[in-house]
Amino acid sequence: MKRFLIPVLSVLVLLIGGVGTAEAGRTRPGELVTGSAPSAALGEDIDYTAYLPYGYEAGTQRYPVLYLLHGRGDTMTAWTTVKSTLDELIQAKKIPALIAILPDAPWSDRGSWYVDSRYQSGKSVETALTRDLIKHVDSTWRTAPIRQARLVGGYSMGGAGALRFALAHPDVFSAAIVLSPAVYTPLPPADSSAREFGAYGVGDQLFDDQRYQDLNYPALLAKTSPDLPVQLFIAVGDDEWANPDPADARHDLDFESEALYNAARRAPGVSAQMRILDGGHDWTVWAPAFAQAIQHLGPTLSTVPPQPLPTPLLGTAGTDWAGGIASVGGDAYTVGFAASASVDGQAYHGKLDAVVTRPGSWTTEFGTAVDERLYGVAAQPDGGVLVAGYTKGDLDGQHAGNAADDAFVASLDASGSIRWITQFGSAGVADRAYGLAASPDGGAYVTGYTKGALDGANAGDKDTFLARVAPSGQLQWVRQLGGPGEDKAFAVTAGISEVYVSGTAGSPLPGTSGLGGYDGFVARYTDAGALSWVKAVGGSGDDRLDGVTVSGGYAVATGAANGDLIAVSFSSNGSERWTTTVDSGAADGGVAVVARADGGVDLVGYTRGRVTVAAGGSDVLCVRLSAKGAVLAKSQFGSPRDEVVDAFAEPNLYAAAAPDGRLLISGLTFASSPSGDLFIAR
Repeated sequence: MKRFLIPVLSVLVLLIGGVGTAEAGRTRPGELVTGSAPSAALGEDIDYTAYLPYGYEAGTQRYPVLYLLHGRGDTMTAWTTVKSTLDELIQAKKIPALIAILPDAPWSDRGSWYVDSRYQSGKSVETALTRDLIKHVDSTWRTAPIRQARLVGGYSMGGAGALRFALAHPDVFSAAIVLSPAVYTPLPPADSSAREFGAYGVGDQLFDDQRYQDLNYPALLAKTSPDLPVQLFIAVGDDEWANPDPADARHDLDFESEALYNAARRAPGVSAQMRILDGGHDWTVWAPAFAQAIQHLGPTLSTVPPQPLPTPLLGTAGTDWAGGIASVGGDAYTVGFAASASVDGQAYHGKLDAVVTRPGSWTTEFGTAVDERLYGVAAQPDGGVLVAGYTKGDLDGQHAGNAADDAFVASLDASGSIRWITQFGSAGVADRAYGLAASPDGGAYVTGYTKGALDGANAGDKDTFLARVAPSGQLQWVRQLGGPGEDKAFAVTAGISEVYVSGTAGSPLPGTSGLGGYDGFVARYTDAGALSWVKAVGGSGDDRLDGVTVSGGYAVATGAANGDLIAVSFSSNGSERWTTTVDSGAADGGVAVVARADGGVDLVGYTRGRVTVAAGGSDVLCVRLSAKGAVLAKSQFGSPRDEVVDAFAEPNLYAAAAPDGRLLISGLTFASSPSGDLFIAR
């Protein structure tokens, strides 16, 4: 391998040109060196320039790698113009320290388009760079040889190459920076240099229509998979070269780039960003666009693979939904879910059944010919469990002819036998139970929404309700709360003499002022059902609080506000103690909250961003907070596909404390089925 410094004058020019006045003299520069990689595909070496971050020589850590492809007619030195940008962003910790590899592409008169040519004098450039070069780089430099650690970028012809590399080799690259890409659909214009150098040629023909279409991005997008997700950052100038022939206006690069963006964002497993900048087909666009792109994609790079989703999964071949989890001592737990088929040989009743199982011990499936959903499992002192949800039928045998949603609570003993089922609701309208908590005496509190009048008149649309069920199954009382908008309660928790409910309100609830959009709320009741206070939580957008618990004598609720995970704590008198948010830069939300013995809490929710290492889609997010709301630890896990959220962005996740201090988590995953299964994590 050859290794020598780029001429000092060139480095100085790059540094002076890219460093702001405030940082002049303080930026710690990386090093530019050159090398060569042997290539069996080419039968010759691949020359390249390598950017090594400051401290590389003295350290032992491994780095992610950025591969940068130059445009037609250019050389590997073209991309060295971004050296100072990398120096500054790494020092400012806006991107991780990384290695950048700038390969030279002299083949086909520097018009290779980074594809394997079938022209009589063509070269296998794509194979050489995606196989031989990467193998050499991973064996020569301290890289992490995983897809999550590789990003490819390019401009013009290199933009087309970066796009192809990411879409054709998602097992190699996780993302691409695509600047002013020279991609044309369905075929290049007559004057495009894509037709001139044999990149898309076959035999003695310089250009072959079918070969071009076989290699172009529409054919690649048709084959993408959520199992290997790819992120694209596309940027183009608003004054790039316009084709003088009006018939070829479709091929102007701003038009082509927008077409690419709109096609890519609809492909499974592909996410895309699009930017239009002032400028033409030159570095007035590519330099600022690269800075934006690397700040967006750089933080997603990781030198370690994501934490995988626990297996095996639980469910049927059809639609399944998580419905709760509870520890019953030691390593044993009980999980509830809704299933669309028989589970463990149990009788299937139709559509969605309620299923409660204690793995390794027993399974109980019950339901009617229509839908049943579970939304909570709570342990009882005798080893049995309570479950709650809703039914569209006559689940308890006392509601013949029912065709609307009714809430229900059921009690199962330690062997899984049903002790009793209590069904209730307003005739002819929807009543759904979304939250369940065991009461200290062995009974239950259940919460949700009603479109009817369970306790006085309905305030409008949907109202929240809180119901008390005795240990014997008798419905003791129901309290209804709502405003003129759509209101739903999602969670309930019981303290010593108080009960807290959380949810979302479409308009201000009595005693509150609206914050904007849907507001999250926390309400306190006495154990006799008297309303103590209601507090609105959130921001100017649509907010909700999906989980609530009591820890250290204080109420703590979690949910989503302004697109971020939020947790808020209240004293028993309704005064707010603290609010904590977690923002990954993408959609985040808390769904369940579990009390800890030290007064802190564990939050479990979802993120579409990166908190530790992203697996792809929506991941499970875990956050540990101190008793004062300080973030102590964060983690995420998942599959390349979505966890927790469904197609309507409704969270489907539950968590409970295990005796050894760990968490039990059960939730929805689309890891192996488009209709959903359950995962269970300890």
